[in-house]
Amino acid sequence: MFNRLKKVFAPARNSENGQNKHKPKKTTEEHQKSAFVPLSSSLDSNLSTLRAIFGKSPDFVINELKTDDDHALPAVVCCIDSIIDNALLTDLMEAVIAALSTEKNISAANLKSKIPTGHVKPLYSEEEAVRTLLAGGALILLKNDNCILGASIAGGVRRSVEEPTSQTVIRGPKEGFTEDISVNLALLRRRLKTPDLKFEQHIIGTYTQTRVVVAYLDGIVRPEVVKEVNARLMAIDTDSILESGYIEEFIQDAAITPFPTMLNTERPDTLAGSLLDGMVGILVDGTPFVLIAPVTFFNFFQSSEDYYQRYDISTFLRAIRLMSFFVALLLPSLYIAITTFQQEMIPTTLLITLAGQREGTPLPALYEALAMELIFEVIREAGVRMPRVIGPAISIVGALVLGQAAVQAGLVSGAMVIVVSFTAIANFVIPSINMASAVRLVRFILMILAGTFGLFGILAGLIPLLAHLVSLRSFGINYFMPYAPYFKSNLKDLLLRVPWWAMKTRPNRKAGPNKFRQAPNQYPTSSDEAGVWQAEDKQQPKEN
Repeated sequence: MFNRLKKVFAPARNSENGQNKHKPKKTTEEHQKSAFVPLSSSLDSNLSTLRAIFGKSPDFVINELKTDDDHALPAVVCCIDSIIDNALLTDLMEAVIAALSTEKNISAANLKSKIPTGHVKPLYSEEEAVRTLLAGGALILLKNDNCILGASIAGGVRRSVEEPTSQTVIRGPKEGFTEDISVNLALLRRRLKTPDLKFEQHIIGTYTQTRVVVAYLDGIVRPEVVKEVNARLMAIDTDSILESGYIEEFIQDAAITPFPTMLNTERPDTLAGSLLDGMVGILVDGTPFVLIAPVTFFNFFQSSEDYYQRYDISTFLRAIRLMSFFVALLLPSLYIAITTFQQEMIPTTLLITLAGQREGTPLPALYEALAMELIFEVIREAGVRMPRVIGPAISIVGALVLGQAAVQAGLVSGAMVIVVSFTAIANFVIPSINMASAVRLVRFILMILAGTFGLFGILAGLIPLLAHLVSLRSFGINYFMPYAPYFKSNLKDLLLRVPWWAMKTRPNRKAGPNKFRQAPNQYPTSSDEAGVWQAEDKQQPKEN
């Protein structure tokens, strides 16, 4: 019996070469039918099977139930001590003892109705029993009964809800997702109090058995998008899913591209707003980062704070982000091309200044820029990986030693240090880390083209890059929508954000049947009551 159960949880092996050989993944119903191993009616037999599965694991605990006068009861409660709530376990055991003390030959079906703890369900196979234990549940085994009761008492050490570290805002909610998917679902439920909020769960990973939940708003999302997301998730056949990045690489549209086609966030309000626009969220147990799809190129330059501030301020900030994108992408390559090949484009006074700075530098502009960019990437990576106490010291060393000292030593020009520094700052302005990383990679290619062919090389790199971006898709949505294809109504929340009362409809091609956000005529106007107050103010006598 144990060998049959082992085959279910172990990955498929190729009998010829001993390597993993994953077959097409079965559906959930087919998997349950093929892996069904019924329970025994003997309590000792079921306990022996569980002991054989978990071996000598110290956190696998078998609690024998006894009455107050130390009489053994015909039942035991099993659990994995490290992933349960001990208080819930105590309440569960007390309820079972009270029920068995009243009626010793009670069946599992009758015992279920007398347990006040929620999420109690009957289990009829060993696979169900093991999965319940690994999910933080407790098993209630009775003598002479081939049914086991499983009760959810998950708990253990969990990180509390804190402010997101990667997506901070000045105005807006301070709650962030945690590693517990149950907490994350609750945070989303609190913001979307509607029965149209639907969840569909998948268990992915032969060894990790990771819970992956697809969240969407029924009636707002396009049904074909939900169907496609679920189909791609069900097609995943791997041994482990430890973070949402695993899922992203398995289900993204373009496998070979530096640009992300799925958005990730650790903010519940961002996910709620995305669902209201017709997108789909993918929550993975064990990580605070939630995937959002389908997305377009311009979604990576939007922040949740854009919708909490005035529309004119939000529009200005979006323009700053887009300008920073072009600066981070093109500034070093433009500097290299102009100073190396197209010096006639530089004003005479500035050209003389740059020539004076570069007079003693030993390297051409291309090698100088590549060296400075690589050094900055090393400093950046060191600052991220070092402990927080030592991290600021890395920045000080990089700014003083490798910046000012390098210029004074004549290794690099002062203008190059300014270009590289401003490029790095502009790269930090991009809200999405994935998009900022893509810009960092493409920037090196454009620098090499600029140092080889000048401005013509930059254009020769930008045209294929633009063609590549236009060809990308995210779950059926064009990456450069609403410009390619063009949708005029979607421009209200793109490079500029119009007031909320003007955004009557949801984005085209993303939203499903329910395309209207609000009722018409939501323009703010003065009420009659306000006019009455103004009239009364005019009638008041003026004070001397």
